[in-house]
Amino acid sequence: MSIKSNNLLITGSNGFLGYVLKNELKKYFIVNTLSRSNSDYNFDLATEFPNFDRTFEFVVHAAGKAHIVPKTAIEKKEFHQINVLGTLNLLKGLEEVGVPKQFVFISSVAVYGLDYGKNINEESPLQAKDPYGYSKIEAEKLVLKWCKQNNVVCTILRLPLLVGENPPGNLGSMLRGIEKGYYFNIGGGKARKSMVLTQDVATFLPIVAPIGGVYNLTDGCHPSFYELSLAISKFKNKKKSFNLPLPLAKLMGYLGNFIGNRAPINSLKIKKITSDLTFDDSKARRLLNWNPQSVLDFFIKN
Repeated sequence: MSIKSNNLLITGSNGFLGYVLKNELKKYFIVNTLSRSNSDYNFDLATEFPNFDRTFEFVVHAAGKAHIVPKTAIEKKEFHQINVLGTLNLLKGLEEVGVPKQFVFISSVAVYGLDYGKNINEESPLQAKDPYGYSKIEAEKLVLKWCKQNNVVCTILRLPLLVGENPPGNLGSMLRGIEKGYYFNIGGGKARKSMVLTQDVATFLPIVAPIGGVYNLTDGCHPSFYELSLAISKFKNKKKSFNLPLPLAKLMGYLGNFIGNRAPINSLKIKKITSDLTFDDSKARRLLNWNPQSVLDFFIKN
């Protein structure tokens, strides 16, 4: 792909993943960006109908509300407003100027609604009930139906924990905890979780977009908390993280059950932290030669 084109639109271009997508895809396209501010098209998709002045052959929809635990009814509603209605507004805006040839929707493995399990593939039922996961299911349905009706090549990427420079969320908290010396593993940190590098997702997009389909993407290694914390400790030149014995952690979780929402931890959180949750990306490997870098290598090499 050596000739640049001016027909790529990236939504959520100022986000953690969107920023990486923008920088990678500008190698092949003249990128147009959409975000709430500081972009080519400044719109809040949750509440605004975007007005475009050109058509796009390729659209990557990465805008959305991140996976956080909502504490109020308003926060729960925001997932639907941003992830579902925001997607609908984008699709209507594209119809006004002409539909693209290819559409990529950035979804999440949260659609499976599972707290633990191994090698979960794309054929697994979508049974999320939480506001985030359910909103992603609804958005996927919208995109699939719209692309079929308009003869658009549709790609849905279900991503696990994203890894890259200056990550937000739980991984960012883990990095800061290790750097400041207060992070600890629970029960030896044996639980394995699927992760993927933002850079690998970005590199994969021009390959998958003309083909379409639904894919899980992971690094294929599914590092344990212990392996990840050890790699980060070496990366930060810090001592190996402490370990909290599992019986003690379970006792803390049990006590947290009685305290309620004010407790930083409870039995459910302990079970999530100490259980494997991995996803199968063999479909992308088999059909499209998906061959990503190990998350651990990312930290070791940096």
